Amino acid sequence: MLIIAGLGNPGAKYAGNRHNIGFMAVDAIHRRHSFSPWSKKFKAEISEGELAGEKVLLIKPQTFMNLSGEAVGEAMRFYKLQPSDLVAIYDELDLPAGKARLKTGGGHGGHNGIKSLDAHCGREYRRLRLGIGHPGVKDLVHNHVLGDFAKADQAWLEPLLNTLADNAEMLVRNEDSQLMNKIALALGGKPEEEKPKPEKKPAAKSHIHQARNHSQQKLPATGPMAEMLKKMFGNKGE
Repeated sequence: MLIIAGLGNPGAKYAGNRHNIGFMAVDAIHRRHSFSPWSKKFKAEISEGELAGEKVLLIKPQTFMNLSGEAVGEAMRFYKLQPSDLVAIYDELDLPAGKARLKTGGGHGGHNGIKSLDAHCGREYRRLRLGIGHPGVKDLVHNHVLGDFAKADQAWLEPLLNTLADNAEMLVRNEDSQLMNKIALALGGKPEEEKPKPEKKPAAKSHIHQARNHSQQKLPATGPMAEMLKKMFGNKGE
């Protein structure tokens, strides 16, 4: 069984916040696939379904962001699951808007929801970070995170959420890099493996080596240049 936990704050007041992109992501998965209606359990809203032949529990903690781990941890203990059976989806300030990254373990990066998950669920779970961009000034972070997505953001937000929902089975199959490539392509980027590699520069040659190579070209038979080359390289034509 896999738990896919979207992080956010409950209530209409926060529904459109950038901080609630985790809720939006699991809602998109719920709409796209055959999951049960949302119900309340584990201090959360939960929905059961199946992806790629495996049972999946979608969960939206209703404890507010800072206590997200209480709800997710309770569900994990109930089903006797390990951190490897959890995928957490949440907002990431330090990623440009529309970018996504998925990895196992790591730090919390100052995200209070992840701090709580680390404390209640262990740390070696998979973390799907969805970029919301940084306002550029530290003093603006709070309002940025708890502010609603702008209309212009729908240009990247909608394809991001739709692509994640369409390919949610990849989360179950642990096809993490393939899922990241799908999202990158949907947002007009390039898959990781197709990014152009920097051209390899030819190894630098010493001035002596270059002179030797030059001497292999057709050289004058007589004159000052010929005499100089004879002194440098002898008569072997090196």
